[in-house]
Amino acid sequence: MKLTRKESKQRRHRRVRGKVNGSPERPRLSVFRSNDHIYAQVIDDAAQHTLVAASTVEPEIKSKITSGGNCSASTEVGRLIALRAKEKGITQVVFDRGGNLYHGRIKALADAAREAGLSF
Repeated sequence: MKLTRKESKQRRHRRVRGKVNGSPERPRLSVFRSNDHIYAQVIDDAAQHTLVAASTVEPEIKSKITSGGNCSASTEVGRLIALRAKEKGITQVVFDRGGNLYHGRIKALADAAREAGLSF
């Protein structure tokens, strides 16, 4: 039985979330990717609270990019999420790729967040 792309992504997402859990000391950096935009948020799963968020729909990123669905936009979101997390005193996170393959826009966001000071 061959799985569809959506079913494969959902299966990967369940597998990742079974292993990755955010704590107050080391929250979860969750990434959601749509065709047009990319969203990232740092979540404390114990308190079920979003600590920091960034996405390509925000005006400060929208003015810098031509399209929200490319690697340069993902790089900007990664840099911004890391800066906002550092302002809140967060330096270490666990990375939740949201069932997406670690490639392309997901990898660009992760690399930019690491360069800006987050460690994972």
